[in-house]
Amino acid sequence: MKIAIIGITGRVGSRIASELRTRKHHLSGVARSLDPTVVQHDGFSLQPGDTSQPAVLAQQLSGHDVVVSAARFATARASDVIAAVKKAGVPRLVVVGGAASLEVAPGQLLLDAPDFPEIYKEEARAGLLFLETLRAERTLDWTFLSPPLVFEPGQRTSAFRLGGDELLVDADGKSWISMEDYAIALVDEIETPRHSRRRFTVGN
Repeated sequence: MKIAIIGITGRVGSRIASELRTRKHHLSGVARSLDPTVVQHDGFSLQPGDTSQPAVLAQQLSGHDVVVSAARFATARASDVIAAVKKAGVPRLVVVGGAASLEVAPGQLLLDAPDFPEIYKEEARAGLLFLETLRAERTLDWTFLSPPLVFEPGQRTSAFRLGGDELLVDADGKSWISMEDYAIALVDEIETPRHSRRRFTVGN
C-alpha cells in the first residue's frame, strides 16, 4: 500500500515508518521539521508540511491509500487533518491517539482522574476533541489507536493485547507498551482493518 505519515520524524511516527518499511509498504512523510538522518534513508520521501494548511497538505497526501497522523494534537486540529485527507481523496485515516480519553471506570476518563498531571492536560484535551470530531465524521473511514498510560521507546516483542475504550492494565497494575510494539499494532490495523470508524487500544 501507499501510506503517508504526518509527523514522521517524531518518536512514534519514526517507529511506525520503520515498521511499515519492514513490511515493504510504499511510504512518504510530512513533517514540520526534517531530521537530516531520516531524509537520507532509502525507500521513502519527505516533505515539509503543516496541518494548519489543509489545501497544501492535501496535495502532499494525494495518491496514497492510507494517511497516518502522528502529529501532536495541540498543533494539529482534527478538522484540518480530516479536510486535507478528504480533499486528497485518501479513503482512510489512522490516528496515533492518546491514553487520556480512555475510561478507567465506567463513564470516567483518565483525563478526569484527580491525579492526572496538569502538564499533560492541554495535549490530552486536544486529543479528546480530536476523537470526538472523528466520531462525528460521516464519510471518512478512520481509526484511532490509543496507547496505555506508559508509552515509551523500548523493545519490539510482538507481545501485547488489544482493547476497546477502557485503559488496559496488566496483572501487576501497570499500563504500558513500547512504541515499537504499538507500531506493530497500528500497522496490523492498516493491513487488516478491524476497527473501522472506531477507537481501540493496545497494551501489555
